[in-house]
Amino acid sequence: MLATRSVVTFIVLRFPAGGAAAQELLKVSVPQRGSWDTGISELGQRGGFFKRHGLTLEILYTDGGAESQQAVIGGSMDIAVGVGVGSVLSAFTKGAPVRVISGEMIGSPNQFWYVPANSPIRTPADLAGKTIGYSVTGSSSHSALLELLRQYHIAAKPTATGGMPATLTAAMSGQIDVGWASAPFALDLVDQGKVRVIARGTDVAVLGDRTVRWNITNLEMLAKRMDALQHYMQAYRETIAWMYGEPAALDIYADYARLPPAQVRNVRDYVPKSAVDPGRIAGMDDIVADAVALKFIAAPLTEAQTRELVRMPPG
Repeated sequence: MLATRSVVTFIVLRFPAGGAAAQELLKVSVPQRGSWDTGISELGQRGGFFKRHGLTLEILYTDGGAESQQAVIGGSMDIAVGVGVGSVLSAFTKGAPVRVISGEMIGSPNQFWYVPANSPIRTPADLAGKTIGYSVTGSSSHSALLELLRQYHIAAKPTATGGMPATLTAAMSGQIDVGWASAPFALDLVDQGKVRVIARGTDVAVLGDRTVRWNITNLEMLAKRMDALQHYMQAYRETIAWMYGEPAALDIYADYARLPPAQVRNVRDYVPKSAVDPGRIAGMDDIVADAVALKFIAAPLTEAQTRELVRMPPG
């Protein structure tokens, strides 16, 4: 079931509310509230960037990208951000009206897998037969886990656990052996010695320079509201520049993520600006080949299918 829809409020930090022009509403589905990269839409709204481009965002938070994608396919949402490439490819090849409007994340630098401090699990080599969390099937956390297990030739038990708070509860209570998270979530527990990191997304070799998540829309939006999509992406890029260039952005992020300010100070070290470049899709051939290997799709895309799938707005 989709999470309860919430309309986010925002604080205009940079741009005055000038003129009487009506704001166009865009409905954006966002997985994993609190993550740095998937927070671009809300942070940009709080910073006034989307308003500057004539947009007001209504944001729906979900437990994973595949869930966000379904809201776009069904037409209840206009855009979904941070959707795993495997999930998008699977839906597209099955005829779903889903299209890619930009890259969202290259690699998985902020993702990590952890265990309670008293766990006997120390390294990926100890994961055989263990239950390991990911958000929802088809998400980037699911794909990254499958790649981790494939790299180390380990047969484990991937288990859908939903969002990061629910996953933490499951890991600490022994319902699963290994949890997953995206920095800065749970880094305070790492610092306190309550949990121990056993692997990071940067350990998964094939993800080093490969897009793992996309921002998507549906065919109706492309046909009827291309201008709105173009304005959205313009504000999105401006928000990224602000997030990496202004110290105040971290304070806004801390409030959004509901984390202590001190805990988010190094989030930009975990997620370099180059990783969230929306204009670059890295390793498309490898993305498709791995989607076949991981059984998200039955066969590679043709050139025509790739052109139809990736429909970035101009500008």
